[in-house]
Amino acid sequence: MSKTLPLLLMTSALALAACSGKSKDDVASASTNPADTGALAVPNGPPAVANPTVGGVPMMATRTIVDNASAAPNLSTLVAAVKAAGLVPTLSGPGPFTVFAPTNDAFGRLAPGMVDTLLKPENKASLTKVLTYHVVPGVVTADDLRQRITAGGGTATLTTVEGDPITATLVGAVITLTDVNGNKSYVETADVRQSNGVVHVVNGVIVPKLS
Repeated sequence: MSKTLPLLLMTSALALAACSGKSKDDVASASTNPADTGALAVPNGPPAVANPTVGGVPMMATRTIVDNASAAPNLSTLVAAVKAAGLVPTLSGPGPFTVFAPTNDAFGRLAPGMVDTLLKPENKASLTKVLTYHVVPGVVTADDLRQRITAGGGTATLTTVEGDPITATLVGAVITLTDVNGNKSYVETADVRQSNGVVHVVNGVIVPKLS
């Protein structure tokens, strides 16, 4: 790994603090055909709730995190990173996982050239740390997060697969994630259900401690 990579990543992370706080949970309207939206119907239960679309593409609740992300045009950088880090088998496995998925625009806010640097084979360890910092074991919905935040007096701490914590708070009705460096990311589309977990699309890349 390049000796300058951690410093560059920290610099990139600090730039995320300037992200707009105006993002909202974006849940698509329900379709009359659950099969078209990935909704899961419960026999003799309430009507199925449509899955949100991501990048204008329907997300199937019967597909894995990797399969759905691969279909979303605004998550192509994330998918390339997951492949470069060798995480496809993990995120295609049973899980379940909660993934905070940065959009292409989120990766674009990193320092120029940083994404290309992270995708180099010699930087796989750093890339893996960054990606797994966006993953929490189990299924944590937006309602779960709001309840935890309320119970915690305004904050909730999430333990990531990477090991470092994420702090969740609310800015108005918007779920906000703060990394260990103090930088923030906002949930743009919540509760995108997957066969092996749930995805929340976010507008920033959060960064763990890097040695």
